[in-house]
Amino acid sequence: MEGDPLKKSLAWLHGVLQGKIGHGIETRVLQGLHVIHAERDLCNSDVDGNWHVGALALLLDLVGAITTFSYANCVSTVADFNASYYSTVKFQEHVEIESRVMADKGKLIHVVVQVRKKGNGEVIAVGNLLMDSNKLTIAQMSNL
Repeated sequence: MEGDPLKKSLAWLHGVLQGKIGHGIETRVLQGLHVIHAERDLCNSDVDGNWHVGALALLLDLVGAITTFSYANCVSTVADFNASYYSTVKFQEHVEIESRVMADKGKLIHVVVQVRKKGNGEVIAVGNLLMDSNKLTIAQMSNL
């Protein structure tokens, strides 16, 4: 696992899911998330029982950060974030999340995250993130 960024990313994600990393809100938003397939490069509800747009935004942000980490093997911060919402999804409804690095300009990495309803593939939200990679590893961040 020492040199494998994908395994490090999954370990980091599981740390977030278990509440060992982060501030708790990340764990709550990602509650019930199961990683079915992962490869390199590749909440809360409102009054109607739909995912709250804030929870969707946090999901887009977290997946973008995880994607950048698995791609560049470093922790990154969001320099620019844009979320577009196209549909709603019930809190217990299953979704598919796809995230891709679209461009790498050295220190800046463009990531697109798409959330779709499982089954019919209807797009729920799309996040465009410009990530600023600071070249710090998780171990270095833990020591700050």
